[in-house]
Amino acid sequence: MAAMNNDTPRIHGEGAYESAWRASAWLAHLPERSATQLLEGARRLVLLSPHPDDETLACAGLLHAAGVAGLPVHLLSVTDGEACYPGHDYWTPKRLREQRPLELEQSLAELGVHPTVQRLGLPDGGVADHADDLELALHAVLQPGDLVLAPWEADGHPDHDATGRAALATVGEEQRLLRYPVWGWHWLEPGAGQPPFDAVRMPLVPEAVARKQRAIACFRSQLGTGAAAVHAPILPPHVVERFHRPFEVYLP
Repeated sequence: MAAMNNDTPRIHGEGAYESAWRASAWLAHLPERSATQLLEGARRLVLLSPHPDDETLACAGLLHAAGVAGLPVHLLSVTDGEACYPGHDYWTPKRLREQRPLELEQSLAELGVHPTVQRLGLPDGGVADHADDLELALHAVLQPGDLVLAPWEADGHPDHDATGRAALATVGEEQRLLRYPVWGWHWLEPGAGQPPFDAVRMPLVPEAVARKQRAIACFRSQLGTGAAAVHAPILPPHVVERFHRPFEVYLP
């Protein structure tokens, strides 16, 4: 994830705590699909990640399952996440462009998956201004039989929403699209009477949960555990807890 700006009013404060999500009736009653079911028929997994860590937070379990199944994975890393700490003396955009892809590499190794990683280098916070470039890059990658994972287009972060819209505009009948929420868990209402979207829960086996937790821990710059202290890390403990769940959620 990356730092928020004033154009995203849904993302403010500390957001919903995981204790509230554990009590959410609509989240508990989403229909379940196994990783095997979600991957069925796919020739390759193509994952669009707005910032290095989004793919791990939302999709680590499915990535791990793809690796176990021997399914090829192509990761489109849309930005390098260089804008997350504006004005920080140590975590400058230049240093973050170097550090965050390294953290991504470590995270993928923890998941036991070795994808082709394509860094697009679009500006962190400015993906919407480069929607045509993103759609062209995705169109050039897509093949028949691909299962495409992309952010939910209403996730609430402008880069996530723009990436999700690009996927909706580009993925065709020869591919299948699944969307994933990241920031939605911050602002959605756990106690709502109805689910806010049609979605499925994918249970994670204990090994996948453990691998996912180790993979998330690789993003030290975002957790505030890296080489320089961060007063307000992008991934504080109460946010990380949302992604330590024994399941993942996908929108078909």
